[in-house]
Amino acid sequence: MDNSALSWAPRPGLVAVGWLGAVVAAGGAILSGSRMSAVLFGVAAFALVLLSAHGMFVRPRLAADERGLRVRTLRGTLDLRWPDTLTLLRSTKRFGRDAKTLEISSGEHLFVFGWVELGSDPADVLDELNRLR
Repeated sequence: MDNSALSWAPRPGLVAVGWLGAVVAAGGAILSGSRMSAVLFGVAAFALVLLSAHGMFVRPRLAADERGLRVRTLRGTLDLRWPDTLTLLRSTKRFGRDAKTLEISSGEHLFVFGWVELGSDPADVLDELNRLR
């Protein structure tokens, strides 16, 4: 990528909080007095480890320059050219609040990013993508 390339990824602080939560949940599983609470803490620890590892290793999650977009997944990086992509901002109500997501579609692929995956407001990211396009 060149100098005008932009990228977005989960905020490092959020990933660190996820790792801390995983350690606390694992400690709860080890120290819990009942089998049921050990299982619940264990499941929470496992989920937090998976989410935190994903946020740590799949970086940047989205990158863009004049040529197009790059989306990182667990399977690798997918390069998408601008003419082949459609970018939309969706707004839905969840738990009484408006939640915005950035949708990127290209052929068979559909990617949906929220503020957690991007580390930024999806509307701001869409503005930057439109500027680069």
